[in-house]
Amino acid sequence: MRTNNLFRKTLMAFGLATALSAMPFAQVAAQQAQENGAAQQQAQDAAMQQKTSNETVPGRTNDAWITTKVKSELATTNGIKSNDISVSTTEGLVTLTGTASSATEKTKATQIAKKVKGVKSVDASGLTISDTAK
Repeated sequence: MRTNNLFRKTLMAFGLATALSAMPFAQVAAQQAQENGAAQQQAQDAAMQQKTSNETVPGRTNDAWITTKVKSELATTNGIKSNDISVSTTEGLVTLTGTASSATEKTKATQIAKKVKGVKSVDASGLTISDTAK
């Protein structure tokens, strides 16, 4: 019985000593993990700053949004065959390409694109007038 009790106390003492000696290692590991997390956060912040897209810049409208808005405005306007007109946007410059059925349609499409929020200018030089309209 005494041997069993002595063994139990020795085992408890050994376990306690092991646990207490491991605490400084746990603190070092936690500190290193914290430093690694901070380094990763700095890398992510640097990557976000290098991003050239205007998606998250306040005051600048997203080019994809402008393209979608111009396309939807053209599609819902009477007198414009929007299926024949392609729209692309780069830094607020809207480019219209394709075929317009008349000079009036070309002018109307250009005016509609200019009215969309975020559009800086419209290039309709790629928008040609069909031969049947001439």
